[in-house]
Amino acid sequence: MRGTDSWCDKRRPPLQTAPVVTQLRGRFRITHPFHPRRGEEFELIRYRRSWGGNGSIDGRTVGGHRISLPLSWTDAGAEDPFLTMAKGRSYFRVDDLLRLAALIEHLG
Repeated sequence: MRGTDSWCDKRRPPLQTAPVVTQLRGRFRITHPFHPRRGEEFELIRYRRSWGGNGSIDGRTVGGHRISLPLSWTDAGAEDPFLTMAKGRSYFRVDDLLRLAALIEHLG
């Protein structure tokens, strides 16, 4: 006999924590700073969810080749919360951090 608990209720809509392909633009650009194709733009094929929560995105190059990347490496994903909050600022100067590292090494 089937239970009537809410966790098994098939009528409940699925939780949506990431954008679906219809919410993404038709094109995306690689933004990862160390990717060799950074700055290139690709045609969006599809978005795939993953267990890690980041998901990935498939695209097509100008030559028709398929490319698959983590969504966070592109401009199609949400901006990294740290980058949003930091906005290029740092509360510590490099000299201060180097002195702190030397102090910790000396104490350890």
